[in-house]
Amino acid sequence: MEKPTSVLILCCNRILKESITRILNKRSDFQVIACDAPPPDFKHEFADVSADVVVLDSLQLLGEESVFLPGHHHDRSTKCLLVAMEDDPKRFLTAIRAGALGYVLQEASAVEVVASIRAVAQGEAVCPARYARVLFDYFASQTAALPDSCTRSPLGLTRREQQLVPLIQRGMTNKEIANELNLSEQTVKNHIHRILRKVGVEDRLSISDAFQAQILGL
Repeated sequence: MEKPTSVLILCCNRILKESITRILNKRSDFQVIACDAPPPDFKHEFADVSADVVVLDSLQLLGEESVFLPGHHHDRSTKCLLVAMEDDPKRFLTAIRAGALGYVLQEASAVEVVASIRAVAQGEAVCPARYARVLFDYFASQTAALPDSCTRSPLGLTRREQQLVPLIQRGMTNKEIANELNLSEQTVKNHIHRILRKVGVEDRLSISDAFQAQILGL
């Protein structure tokens, strides 16, 4: 008998978490690990728990270090699936860059959620069919425009701040960026703070959104 697929459910929405837990518990091929503590307390309760699939309902939770195995942040070694998400191509692209393997919309049925969890557990990627075009367009725009996008940036970023943007978009932590550019971690924090102010956003995920909008003309 095959080992059940272990699923760690880390959802802010309690009703959603309980619904997914109930649905999966009815199936013998799943082992559910549900988080009783609401975020952000879950990071302490589940810091050492590994699962075949992590189910989330928030981009902010996807950014939590405790979701990923040590040394594997944002490299998809931990298979993350976002559910009940907004129908928003920019947020979809942000989720992909942050390490998600699946993006399921709010309108999805229970059958579609279960199928998505199974697919992600098998190493596949899942998204609404119409978002495949978003990925194709984004890849094409990155290939054609990204090398020059920083130079043409109208956001008033310095050369050093422009260097940080693609590293932030890759989901690198402050420490990883500091090592990459041979800077102190505090210097990186200061640069990111100034980037946030200049771009006019509140968090680093939104930095990616702003530059996606610039590249794609959204």
